[in-house]
Amino acid sequence: MTQSRKYILLAAFLLVPLLAGAQIVNRLKVDDAVFQRYAYGRMQMYNPANLELADSIYQAGVQRESFRYKCLGLSLEMPVRFAQGDYERMDETVAEIKELVRGHADARPFYFSVIHEYCQYLIHIGRASDAMLEARDMGRRADKLKMPLGAMYSHRIIGLIQSYRTNSYLAIRNFETAAGYCKEARAEQELPNLLILIAQEQIKTGDFAEAEANCVKAEAYQEFFPSLRIKTRMTRAYLYNAKGDWQNFWACYDALMEDPLYEVQTEGDQRCEMDVVYLRSKGLFTEALARADSLGTARDRHAYKHGIYADMGSFAPAYGELASLMSEKDSIYIKVQNEDMAILDAEMNNARLRAEAARLKAQNQMTILIGFLVMFAIAFFAILLSQWQLRQNLDEMRAKNSQALAARRAFQKAMEAKESENNYKIKILQNRTTNKLTGYEDILNL
Repeated sequence: MTQSRKYILLAAFLLVPLLAGAQIVNRLKVDDAVFQRYAYGRMQMYNPANLELADSIYQAGVQRESFRYKCLGLSLEMPVRFAQGDYERMDETVAEIKELVRGHADARPFYFSVIHEYCQYLIHIGRASDAMLEARDMGRRADKLKMPLGAMYSHRIIGLIQSYRTNSYLAIRNFETAAGYCKEARAEQELPNLLILIAQEQIKTGDFAEAEANCVKAEAYQEFFPSLRIKTRMTRAYLYNAKGDWQNFWACYDALMEDPLYEVQTEGDQRCEMDVVYLRSKGLFTEALARADSLGTARDRHAYKHGIYADMGSFAPAYGELASLMSEKDSIYIKVQNEDMAILDAEMNNARLRAEAARLKAQNQMTILIGFLVMFAIAFFAILLSQWQLRQNLDEMRAKNSQALAARRAFQKAMEAKESENNYKIKILQNRTTNKLTGYEDILNL
């Protein structure tokens, strides 16, 4: 397999690709020129050449101080890192995106879509417990922010995890809940993919009538999203295989083989599984066993080979494959239990961290309140002290003014008394002078 072909096949490792009907949404509302470059990269999302494109968009974000450009660059880098198996760098890109969008309300839809994509990668590499923690955190954020888009993605990821764990009923419940959020989130383009996912789980539970009804509903969207053709046709093939309706299964298989999109939009294991079922249905058991050896998981290899040996009447090897299958299921069950314990432990730790953060926040608020009260008390005491000092100063000034006024009045009275005394002396002097003059005149008149 060539390197380029490998990345083309990775582009559809799940039947629920991110780009429903090649719908690439400009969630960060960047200018058209940058968005066209980004959209081109998303159309070849696993191509290593995207690393150069991603870096150029990121560097433009550095130069322009635009967190939006940086986010677009990182979101182009993430799928390539996944395809290369560089999961540490994949985790780092997501962590940086989370930090960049923090505090930007209009970037939340982009954040939810990135986490949804990241969770699909986590499930694919067996980190279902990490995906579950991310999905639940996304759900809590969506509830807090009243954003149905985040709730839809959260339930969709939880549904994929339950499907991965073969809990079909729980998977259906979460997919149906996600579908209920589609209209509210104005994300109707996601509905046909969810219908297909529901149908696939209903096939596993034997609810064939409902599965076919959901296939019909999904097919109604093919006019708007042509890429749904492969998904619905493959789902019908699974349905006819489960029912033993070989005529319709062969018709679906032939149509898939003739469709140019089949190899581009499906992953190698999916095509291998389809080939095994086809060969077995035709009675080509030797070829079917050889093809089954190419299946990616031990569980699938044992399951299909058990059925083929049973059809051949080779009961000893059939029993051996069944025993291996049961052992594999036991190990998977133990793994799931360990994952559940890891999730529970992580969520308990997260709950403790949230409680500690709430306690510290309350403590900080109390400290701030106490500080404010102390500052208020100091300020109030300072005001009272200044008022008391002012009152003391006013009283002192009033006393001094009273003393000065009393002294002035005493001085005025003394002056008035002195003036009265002077007036009296003047009158006496005048009288004496007058008397002398009168006596002198009397002498002259003799």
